[in-house]
Amino acid sequence: MIYIFNLQYIKSNNNLLFIAFVLFSFMSFSQVKTEIDTTTIRIGEQIQYKIIVNETENVKFPKFQLDSLKKVEVVKSFKRDSLKNQLIKKYALTSFDSGRWVLPPQKVFIRNKVFLTDSVIINVATVAVDTIKQPMFNIKTIQNEPYVFSDYLNYFWGILAFLIVIATILYFIFRKKPTQEEVLAKIPPFDRAKQRLVELDGKKLIKQNRIKPYYVELTDIVRTFIEREMHIPALESTTDELMETITDFNESSHLNIPKETLGKLKRLLQEADLVKFAKSKPLLNEIELHRNDAEIIIDKLHPEKEDIKPEVQNGQ
Repeated sequence: MIYIFNLQYIKSNNNLLFIAFVLFSFMSFSQVKTEIDTTTIRIGEQIQYKIIVNETENVKFPKFQLDSLKKVEVVKSFKRDSLKNQLIKKYALTSFDSGRWVLPPQKVFIRNKVFLTDSVIINVATVAVDTIKQPMFNIKTIQNEPYVFSDYLNYFWGILAFLIVIATILYFIFRKKPTQEEVLAKIPPFDRAKQRLVELDGKKLIKQNRIKPYYVELTDIVRTFIEREMHIPALESTTDELMETITDFNESSHLNIPKETLGKLKRLLQEADLVKFAKSKPLLNEIELHRNDAEIIIDKLHPEKEDIKPEVQNGQ
């Protein structure tokens, strides 16, 4: 901005004041100036706006001042750059409203003094549509999107959950149920033997004079208990074989089965053999004695779990 004055036209003090103001403005604006690549854009296009300061020290750029209607936006504020003895501050601006917008002067502080830039007018135009080159078409109807796998996911998970429920129900209906023998086999030998003795008493075979079936079942209870508890083939052994095996097992394993218990077992098995094979008929008090001996044998052959106490060493 260059001002040329002819002193011949200065005729009053008012003219002197005007000249002083113009010279002061020229000196102020000479410190800062603006550059803009274009002042006319279309909606959405960007402008590069620069503030150039002829100083490099003690320069501050306050926040960029937009137009009063806020129609111009700052896309990006770049870091200031130095070139020779100048500082350059760049801004990328745009607008999405057509019209004529005025950017006010921007403040720049140089050594704590305020300097102003020139105001800038930006013209924003709409994008013209050439209807002659670009023919217009009727609005198309709504088109259905093709189905994809994700559209069926809810149905897939629903069917899968239904099949799982059906499979679970069928499993519980048709699964192989354990037989009575398998259920009874899971009962501990001692508990099962006691249970069978109670069941035998409930059958009342003695009152029905069924002595042989009574002794067959009584000895089967004892033999089954020995086989399951001590893992000795008691069911397939004769009386002599069983007594020999259990005696050897008692001596080698240190079971400490009392001789009295072994004697009761031998008498019970021998008496049962006489009933089964010799058609012997013991008296009622003898039958009761054999019944009690069977329970005593089971109790004695069942190992008792002793509480294990830690050893206490002397001095501790």
